[in-house]
Amino acid sequence: MSTKNKIITIYDQSVRIQKDDYISLTDIARFKKTDRTDDLIRNWLRNRNTIEYLGIWEKLHNSNFNPVEFDGFRKEAGLNSFTLTPKQWIEKTAAIGIVSKAGRYGGTYAHQDIAFEFATWISVEFKLYLIKEFQRLKEEEQKQFGWDIKRNLTKINYRIHTDAIKQNLIPDNLSAKQISFVYANEADILNVALFGKTAQQWRGENPNEKGNIRDFANVSQLVCLVNLENLNATFINDGLEQSERLVKLNQIAISQMKILLADKSVKMLNPENESSDE
Repeated sequence: MSTKNKIITIYDQSVRIQKDDYISLTDIARFKKTDRTDDLIRNWLRNRNTIEYLGIWEKLHNSNFNPVEFDGFRKEAGLNSFTLTPKQWIEKTAAIGIVSKAGRYGGTYAHQDIAFEFATWISVEFKLYLIKEFQRLKEEEQKQFGWDIKRNLTKINYRIHTDAIKQNLIPDNLSAKQISFVYANEADILNVALFGKTAQQWRGENPNEKGNIRDFANVSQLVCLVNLENLNATFINDGLEQSERLVKLNQIAISQMKILLADKSVKMLNPENESSDE
């Protein structure tokens, strides 16, 4: 996740989420009082139950947490004279669960565990919708993560495959056009072995689609394609003829696709419903 905020919306209230799933307490407080968010956060920090919760969280997640300062805050919490700001809590206890930021994306942020606790204090109903929207965001991120894996899987071994072609199939002094033809021809060996058609045949069947045949492959097909690239590179280095390699690669593709389509862990990476491919 980048340092730029991601935003979810609950009851028309935007809630910013920063790196490592730190949620804006300032935005949550704004749901209750738009002009007194700092006061609300400080009042929440005065609560003894809040201090206890924060202390336990820090002990679980922060090896540098200062227990001596924490005990001091815990003893004073709840007294009429006790006040505490996020900055004081962070500086005195070396806490990491709450952060205070200045600038464009400023405000008080807290780890999701703490943010949900604060949201309970603000509004139980708001908290439930906050959790629901947060989970929806994480599901969308997971889908995108899975899609990125799909596309990157084929790139990881692309260099291995093209190097094998360059070292074994391309004679010296070919023109750039001739060289590109060899690469394209070898790419189509994989396309035919896995998809049963060349890239040109696919474009002829799908004239209105943008991209190429591999852009429309599912997770299982792209996982298999990565393996086929590795194997084809090995077969090329072993000196196998193209026709022999095609037969071997097709047999391997059939075998691996049967396995991959039955593998639930592979299906989970697919942003679409892959069950239709079985």
